[in-house]
Amino acid sequence: MGHSHDHGHGHGHHHHADVTPATDLSISDSDLHPADLGRRNFLRAAGVLGAGAATTALVTNAGVATAAADEDRREKSKNRPNKGYQWLAGDHHIHTQYSSDAMYRVDDQVKNASALGLDWMVITDHGSATHAKLGVDLVNPDIRRARADHPEMLVFQGLEWNIPAAEHGTVFVHPGSNEVDVLKQFENTYDGTVTGAGHNAAGEALAVSGLQFLKSQVNAGTVDDALMFANHPARQGIDSPHEVRAWRDAADGVAMGWEGAPGHQAAGISKAQNGPGSARGYYGNAPRADRSFPGYPLEAYRTWGGFDFYTSTVGGLWDSLLAEGKPWWITANSDSHSVYLDPAVRGANSNFNLNGKYNDPEYGGTPNQNAGDFWPGYYSRTNVGTRKDSYAAVMAGLRDGNVWVDHGHLIDSIDVQVRAKGDNVGLGGVIVAKRGTQVELVVTIVPAQHANWAQFQPQLKKVDLIKGRITGPVADKDTLRAPETKVVKTWEVSGTGEITLTFDLGRIDETGFYIRLRGSDGNRTAVGYYGADADATGPAIDVVGDADPWRDLWFYTNPVFVLPKK
Repeated sequence: MGHSHDHGHGHGHHHHADVTPATDLSISDSDLHPADLGRRNFLRAAGVLGAGAATTALVTNAGVATAAADEDRREKSKNRPNKGYQWLAGDHHIHTQYSSDAMYRVDDQVKNASALGLDWMVITDHGSATHAKLGVDLVNPDIRRARADHPEMLVFQGLEWNIPAAEHGTVFVHPGSNEVDVLKQFENTYDGTVTGAGHNAAGEALAVSGLQFLKSQVNAGTVDDALMFANHPARQGIDSPHEVRAWRDAADGVAMGWEGAPGHQAAGISKAQNGPGSARGYYGNAPRADRSFPGYPLEAYRTWGGFDFYTSTVGGLWDSLLAEGKPWWITANSDSHSVYLDPAVRGANSNFNLNGKYNDPEYGGTPNQNAGDFWPGYYSRTNVGTRKDSYAAVMAGLRDGNVWVDHGHLIDSIDVQVRAKGDNVGLGGVIVAKRGTQVELVVTIVPAQHANWAQFQPQLKKVDLIKGRITGPVADKDTLRAPETKVVKTWEVSGTGEITLTFDLGRIDETGFYIRLRGSDGNRTAVGYYGADADATGPAIDVVGDADPWRDLWFYTNPVFVLPKK
């Protein structure tokens, strides 16, 4: 570690969120990173470059360049295979004593996340009447103190949004003098619990308005940037496909994805192993007639290899969204409230409703075998490709989808390059080329080189390549299938040496396609729910009460899009 960050407070000027290397024509093509050149070529082909808009009917580009991103940052030397990118590991879903169901200090979460190898994190205490009234203000000095005490860590302030008519979501902003004001106004006006919004059309409209408010605050320069990622989307079946599409389309560049894997990964450890004996991710629910989307099967209410059904199912809802050619990215995080086997308890004589927080935790004397969480960085990682070590760069990488996730430190790094006619792009990127252009995939993986926090060195055994056709916008917003998306190649791999995989993706046709990858330790695999990975390379459904997370490790990447030039 040992790097320092710009905390970005009190900027005297603002850079609009649609200014990116790809859209900054003062930068020549030859000076652009291949991923940015791919985006520029896409925007040119779409006829929007230089027209005052950085969005199209297909893949959008709304990367961010803020004052913080303009300042030089010392790059770390580790994990930089991606043409000058570094991988910064982080977690956007973390709770503290300012959440009604958690207990740790901000500093507890930050120092543990730092020790466990994370570079960035978001404090996301629950939206509630008490939090809106007290918590947003009270947690900020703790966060600012943590930024000063832990210069190696980027600490964002956010909140866990009770999305009106739906599940939860992470909302966070770039640090600055207005971060508290914007988050507080957002929570008081648009949080489902605070406002009492119902599971109805009015609630859905309020959620869209909330995202549009965040976008307006960025456009006005009140904050430099804002992002939203939906949390544990399949847990209760209440994030309907049309709601997800509405969030994605509501405010370009704000709602960018969901947790591909939820937190609470220790919850499935069996009682026989001295664990909680619950459901992995606390995905142990059943549909509710008053709010769950009726199109989801019962299997959607469970995790599959620790991942959310919407992400883990080939040809399912995530692929349905990607097949429209629009960005929708995945993350993974801890949702850390109380940590498995930690002996701490809430401070005595706490009065959360009165004080907006619990008293500082105390030693309880007994390891908590019923807690379902890990410390941030202990198990789940969201790895973001950046060229700078700054708040703005992390948010830009998340927005651009230059992200891969893993459990249990299954791999050290992965570099994905899609190449066509001298152009090449990485994760989240877009290649636009003439029909008939040959396309090649080159993947470089560095397997785990050291033991993880469970004290064993994971062994990568399988890598799947998933490919789907771009079919364009859907007529039915509740579409949840992409039946043409399949596992097109499975590689059996082994060893700890660098792995290079290549694949001929064929020629660009009249519609284009996307690819994404996943891999596992091979301990638990099964035929996919829709049969799109019929040779049993996919994850198996997790057993409630008996799902050891360390015996079932996976990584997933975000997609790369390949489109025909119009």
